[in-house]
Amino acid sequence: MSSRSLARVAAAVTFSATLAAGLASAPAAAAEEAVLNLYSARHYQTDEALYANFTKATGIRINRIEAGDEQLLDRLKSEGAQSPADVLLIVDASRLWSAQQQGLFQPVQSTLLDQRIPAALRDPAGHWFGFSSRARVLVVNKAALKAADVPTYESLADPKLKGQICVRSGSHPYNLSLVAAMIEHLGEAKAEAWAKGVVANFARSPRGGDTDQIKAVAAGECGVAVANTYYYARLMRSTKPEEREIVARTAVVWPDQASFGTHLNISGAGVAKHAPHRQNAVRFLEYLASDEAQAYFADGNNEWPVVKGVVVKNPALDALGPFKADTLSIASIARSTPAAQKLLDRVGWK
Repeated sequence: MSSRSLARVAAAVTFSATLAAGLASAPAAAAEEAVLNLYSARHYQTDEALYANFTKATGIRINRIEAGDEQLLDRLKSEGAQSPADVLLIVDASRLWSAQQQGLFQPVQSTLLDQRIPAALRDPAGHWFGFSSRARVLVVNKAALKAADVPTYESLADPKLKGQICVRSGSHPYNLSLVAAMIEHLGEAKAEAWAKGVVANFARSPRGGDTDQIKAVAAGECGVAVANTYYYARLMRSTKPEEREIVARTAVVWPDQASFGTHLNISGAGVAKHAPHRQNAVRFLEYLASDEAQAYFADGNNEWPVVKGVVVKNPALDALGPFKADTLSIASIARSTPAAQKLLDRVGWK
């Protein structure tokens, strides 16, 4: 375990002990404290500015625990009504849906959030809201394939691509959500036939993260990979020669521009079921929908703002250019993720 990870664990233990003592001794006073307890699965250094600016603007101090999405969900479940968490910030529709189904969120009614966050990117009942978006695109080796060879997600199942596809595990939420979207668009039977064709075209067994798939494409190990845009944008913004070379050898394809558009997913948050500082939690969510916070998501981590009209100053996103995004409701994608997992298990997408 890295020194940074050890520090996070130590901080989490100290934080939990302090909160438990404070909540036990003065539960009524805790509700009045200028404090927000944030459980976050986002591990991006650029998010530090978000938290610092929120505290500067409101005087509300943020205590933060960082861990993986599933770790945070397990922690909230085990803590139950004694949980100190005010806000849960996690990634991907499937995880937000899982948290909602486990009763880990409480609904929020906020005119500001309803006005600024598009309906397709939030839970209709207000359990969670999307605050940044990322697209799942195709990355091709320019020496092996052209954009016209893979114009759609469905084209990944074309037998002519046998031995050409690199992709991460089928159990990963990014792929679960993509397959769930395909179920919504095509119906389960056609989506299963498609996924079976994709598996037949694998260049290797799924392994690694999205950046590993992009590197494999650049190295010629495969002709096309499926990846989220912010991984590619990081490489575009890198000053390392080897990463610049990866970009030079590859190209991004926006799938399904002539039909339903490229699949989008979100990073989102909701107020924890037993939040001791509920008003502060709602205020934090509303801050994440501000122009300032939305710009940080884009400029800091190469994601797109969900609020329309926010100015983005990110050269990599600009270079990727405009695209047609799928308008499918994130909530509908989330509801289909359990079916997507069963489908992927049946076709052998491990």
